[in-house]
Amino acid sequence: MEFSPSVYEHAARVIGAGPWEVSRDVELLAEGHIEAFRLYEHRPVVVGIDIYNLEAEAYGAEVSRPSGNGIPAISRHPYSTTEELIALEPFDPKSAGRVPMVIEAARRVAEECPLADVRIPLSGPFSLATNLMGFENLLCEIQTGPDSVAEALKHLVAGQVEFCKEIVRRGLDIAFFESAAAPPLLSPDSFRDIELGALREIMEKTSAVVGHPVPCIMGGDTLPILDYILWTGTGYVCCPAATDQQGFMQRMKTHPDVTVRINMDPGPMTAKNFEAVKKEVDRVLSLAENRAKVCIGTGCLPFETDPQMVLKTKEYVLSKDVP
Repeated sequence: MEFSPSVYEHAARVIGAGPWEVSRDVELLAEGHIEAFRLYEHRPVVVGIDIYNLEAEAYGAEVSRPSGNGIPAISRHPYSTTEELIALEPFDPKSAGRVPMVIEAARRVAEECPLADVRIPLSGPFSLATNLMGFENLLCEIQTGPDSVAEALKHLVAGQVEFCKEIVRRGLDIAFFESAAAPPLLSPDSFRDIELGALREIMEKTSAVVGHPVPCIMGGDTLPILDYILWTGTGYVCCPAATDQQGFMQRMKTHPDVTVRINMDPGPMTAKNFEAVKKEVDRVLSLAENRAKVCIGTGCLPFETDPQMVLKTKEYVLSKDVP
C-alpha cells in the first residue's frame, strides 16, 4: 500500500523555516520540497505552500503575512461581481505574481529529485472565483444570477489552461484542486447546475495538455457529488476524511479503474499519538478492502506535524504488507 502524505506548508517545517518566508523565496521553496521528498518519498510532490492563492494573487488578490507559523491567506479580494470575472484577461504565467517563482522552484525539485512526481497546483474554476470575489459575494450571485456564475466559471477555464500549458512547457505536471466547490459550501444541485460544466471542460482541456487524465482532488463532503466528479473522466479521486468514507468506497466499487486516495485524519499524527495513528491506519486499510488502485493519504499535513511521526506512520503502513 502506497503512503501519500500531502505536503504543502509542512515543507517549511522540514527545513526549520516559516510558511510565509518559504512561500515567497524560490530557494527555500525548492529546498523545503526537496528535503520533504528525501524524507517521505511521497507521490506526488506538489510544490507550494498556500496552494490555492497562487492564481488569485496573479489576478490581483492580496495575500497577507500571518502571525507566527500560520498559513498565508488572502486578505483582499480584488473583485466583487461575476461580471468583473467575465471581463478578466488571463494572467501571464511567465510574469504574474509568484507563478514564475513556483514554476522555477518546481523545476529545481524535479532536477534534484529525478524519481519524484513533481507537480504544480492548479486551482479549479470555483475555487479561483471564490478567492477572487470572496465566498459571500459568490454565494449571493449563485442565488440571484446562477447563469452569470456558470459563465464566469467557464471564462476562468481559459486562463487556467494557459497556465497548464506553461507548466508543461517547462517539463512539469499539474495537481488539480477544487475543494471550494464541495458540499457544504456548494449544494449538490448547485454543483451540478453551475460548476459541473466548467469542471468537465477544464478537466478535459488540461488532460489533453498534459497527455493523461488529470486527478480531481476535492476535500469536504464529496460523496453527494461523487457521480458528478466521475463524469469528468478523471482517473484519480480523493476520499476525504470529512465525507462518509465507507459510502464513498462502496460507490467506487463500480469504478475499479479509478485510483482512490483514502485520506487519514492527520490529527493523531499532529498530536504525536502513535496508538491512535495505528488505529487510523487500520481503519483506512479496512476501507480499501484490497482494492487494486488505492493509496493512503493524510489530507494536508499541518505545519506543526513532527516529521518523525510521519515517518513512523509510513513505516506502519508499509509493515501491513497490503498489496
